[in-house]
Amino acid sequence: MPNISRDEVAHLAKLARLAVTDEELDVFAGQLDQILDAVAKVGEVAADEIPPTSHAVPLTNVFREDVVRPGLTQQQALSGAPAAEDGRFRVPRILGEEQ
Repeated sequence: MPNISRDEVAHLAKLARLAVTDEELDVFAGQLDQILDAVAKVGEVAADEIPPTSHAVPLTNVFREDVVRPGLTQQQALSGAPAAEDGRFRVPRILGEEQ
């Protein structure tokens, strides 16, 4: 017995605003039925004693040591700016006065 009927597929298509033909309804009903069967099988296998996982194999993050390096001075950072004011980048106002 199928999990999803042709009428349910037509209803879903209407909700999604998809124009589908009668032939497509039959094809989609079969495909969605297979998907729902696969999801049901996964639900049968999943048990409370099996912890949820995000990866099939364990992963280990590799971090590098933080090394302090010299950065730009304020003057160097602002040297390439099209406009600067009071030691900061000057940018055009994007919000109106009503804010």
